[in-house]
Amino acid sequence: FGPRQPRVENGFNYGAIIEVAALFIGIFVCMQPALQILNANGAYLVERFDMGPGKFFWATGALSSFLDNAPTYLVFFQTARDPALIGGPTGGVPHQILVGISLGAVMMGAMTYIGNGPNFMVKAIAEKSGVRMPSFFGYMVYSVLILLPILALMDWIFILRP
Repeated sequence: FGPRQPRVENGFNYGAIIEVAALFIGIFVCMQPALQILNANGAYLVERFDMGPGKFFWATGALSSFLDNAPTYLVFFQTARDPALIGGPTGGVPHQILVGISLGAVMMGAMTYIGNGPNFMVKAIAEKSGVRMPSFFGYMVYSVLILLPILALMDWIFILRP
């Protein structure tokens, strides 16, 4: 709605937005089987693997790294719901487990370009401007070397400790 001239001078176009939109449409379509499996077998998985806050943190985060974090959060939120707690302040999810799900979905979305929409959009805009960016797997090398130890420390400080 603003003046057109600054957009022309900056070489603005919708290329990055269209790229991200296409990627996320593909992700949302492809993630449906994984989400349906978790919805159908969530209660079994929670019971079978004694899912506490730390395990929810890593499971939610692992899926959030390669899918989008919002639907991943919702699926694990539904998986962790305890009927005895529905109607309470956390929507039926025990507080510490909700912390693990929330932090895993948000923080581990940064592990890849596709884990969070802005990651991929910044990459596309930077490359359009001539800034050299790491490849998908190159970015993951940085994530594993730098971000993963920080996330492990965060798990130890905020999630596993009462």
